[in-house]
Formats: sequence, C-alpha cells, structure tokens
Amino acid sequence: MTNPRTAALIVAAGTGVRSGSRIPKQYAPLGGKAVLAHSYTALSAHPAIDRVIVVIGAGQEAALRDAVGEVDYVIGGASRRLSVLAGLEALTQDRRPGEGRGRLVSAGDVSNAAAPASAGATGGVERVLIHDAARPFLSAFVIDRLLAALDDHDGAVPALPVADTLARGDTDLGETVPRDSLHRIQTPQAFAFSTALAAHRGWTGDEPTDDAQMVRAAGGRVALVAGDPMLEKITHPADFAAAEDRLATTMRTRMATGFDVHRLEVGEELWLGGVRIPHDKGLSGHSDADVALHAITDALLGTIAAGDIGTHFPPSDPQWRGADSAQFLQHAASLITDRGGIIDFVDLTLMCEEPKIGPHRAAMRDRIADLLQLDADQVSIKATTTERLGFTGRGEGIAAQAAATVRVPGGKR
Repeated sequence: MTNPRTAALIVAAGTGVRSGSRIPKQYAPLGGKAVLAHSYTALSAHPAIDRVIVVIGAGQEAALRDAVGEVDYVIGGASRRLSVLAGLEALTQDRRPGEGRGRLVSAGDVSNAAAPASAGATGGVERVLIHDAARPFLSAFVIDRLLAALDDHDGAVPALPVADTLARGDTDLGETVPRDSLHRIQTPQAFAFSTALAAHRGWTGDEPTDDAQMVRAAGGRVALVAGDPMLEKITHPADFAAAEDRLATTMRTRMATGFDVHRLEVGEELWLGGVRIPHDKGLSGHSDADVALHAITDALLGTIAAGDIGTHFPPSDPQWRGADSAQFLQHAASLITDRGGIIDFVDLTLMCEEPKIGPHRAAMRDRIADLLQLDADQVSIKATTTERLGFTGRGEGIAAQAAATVRVPGGKR
C-alpha cells in the first residue's frame, strides 16, 4: 500500500501592516532568517509531505527568493480565501516529471469562486495542509497529529483550550461566557484535498477566517487535535519580541572545532579563506586546498554531528579535484539551516610563517561572511607563527584551527 500523496500550501500573500514592519511580516527576520523560512523548512522537511507551494502577493517574487530560495509559488488573490483557492488550483496542475523547483505555478482565474474547466482534476494530491506563514514555529509532531486524524475525518485543525475567563463588554464588564469546549484554532489545517477544493470552489458566504469553517459548512467533519503554544500568530509589533523569546527556549547552543593542514608547493595557487593570495607557493590538495575553509567546514559539520569534510566530499572522488572549497563550506552551512539551525559565530586561526595574513585578513573575513550569510563581525580571523618550529615553522605547510558556534532546535513539542 502506498502512502497518500500530501501537499502543503503556505499562505504568504499579505502585507502585514499591523506588524509594524517596513516589509511584509512573512519576510521580516526572525531568529536569523525570514519568518516564512521557518515554516517552509518544517513542511518541506517532513517525510510525509511531497510538495510545498507558497502563495505570495503580486510583486513579492524577489522577497520570496531571498527568504527561501527557488521554490514553487503562485500569486494569491484579493483575500485570504482567494489566495488559498489559488494555491489549491495550482496543486491540481501536477509537476511534470523532472521539472525543478522555483517556478510560477499557474492557478487559472480565481478572481471568483467559479470552478474552472478542470473541475475533476486533483493533480494526484490526496491530502493538503494549509498554513499561515505568520505562524513560523511548526513542529513535526503537530503535522503528524493532523495527518493521523485524516484517517477518519475530512479535516483536522490544531487547537488550544481557552484558559482565560471570557466576558462580554466594551468599557464595562458584562456577562461572562462559559469557556468549556472553547478552543483557539491554529494552522496548519489539514484536509482531504478534494474536500478542501470543493469547499473553496463552492463558497458563497461571507469571507471566512479559516478553511475549516468552509469545510464544515460543506458538511465535512473536522477533528480537533492538540495544538502547540509555539504556533502563536505574529500580528502586532510586540509579537516579534515574543516570538524571539519562544524561539530562544527551543534552541540549544553547540560549539565544535575543525583542524586542517595542507602542504605548500611551488606551482600551486594559494587560496586562503576563499581569497587568492599572491605567493611563490600554493597549497597542495585534491580540491583547491583552502585550509581555512576546510577547517571551518569541519567545525560547522561538527556542530550537528554530521561527520567531517571527507565524509561529504571524499578525496577519492575525481569530481572534487581542484574544486572550489566555497561549495564545501556552503554545503555544511545548508545542513545546519535545513535543520532549523542558526550560525552565530566563526573563529579561525591560521598558523604559518608566510605569507603574512594581516594584509588579507579583511578580504578573507568578508568572503567567509558572504559565503555563510553572516555579518562581518560574526567572523574572526587570527594568525600566528610557530616560532619557526615544526612544519609550519619551516615553511612546509599551513595549518588552520577553526571553531564554530551555532544554535539548533532542541527538545520535543
């Protein structure tokens, strides 16, 4: 038996004016990356989810690329309902075999709720999760609970019980409202795809605040599953500070070191820290032998217990002969960000008699910061000699010691 094909929509078409941000809140930074990037990472990394499409506003294409890279997207409508409909219609257009990500997916005309000609098409999708980009901290456990509930329901929503006393009134306290059986509803909301699509295509009522209302109005059964306090929505300026505080409680700091050595030989180019340095000798190795980037790469891999540079780029593999070590460094960084991690600081010490590192320190720092998408003050570069002792003291090679500090998600929710 094959697992049902599952897709996810992230609704990110709003302007976020209430957040106080100068840019739409879904693209504002949170914990070192865009708000949108947090939920995109969680959904795309979940083993049960086969495809993710982001619904964006017109003119937000560049902001989307900056936030999450080249991903499938569709342009939303004038309301949240029409934006979701655009995403659902886009999912009926199955990706062609071998087609890569980063394309605008056609949704047809969704300016109203009329069903397009391809009314029976589902694109092979059987289940769909619909998520608001303004809820960045989505755990795999919430996704698991939602998908499990679809075994015997048309839909499922994460919910938190209401703990506060509820009362009516404008300026004076009125009657209290019983809070038994009251819940705060979150996203993502999960549905049988055909049910969600039909509910959106056939909607004729007032603008709904979520998709579960539409499925229930169409006769569907929607389950409540345990939500997560981490899924609080970012709406107002103070919510960003609260979100940073919530993120801090889930992140664990890790530090690891890396060390590398390469021989100096006549006839080789000298690359250090991603910068070509004029010298009468260069470092010899299978790649470009950039000892600085190799040490940092190993330090980054160490923070997530992902082996060493040789594990990912074996020197026995001819494809890495003469390779630019920048790609090794960026690969290690991507493994950290794919796990929801944040690189905080990199410290590098170069050990050699020659060349003098001082004149090239700033260029190396800027290059490493650029490769890791860090600020320059998050990269430290130092140099020392070994008082003419050992192979570095005799000018036979260069050694590099690096340390990296990162934050990675920890604990379960």
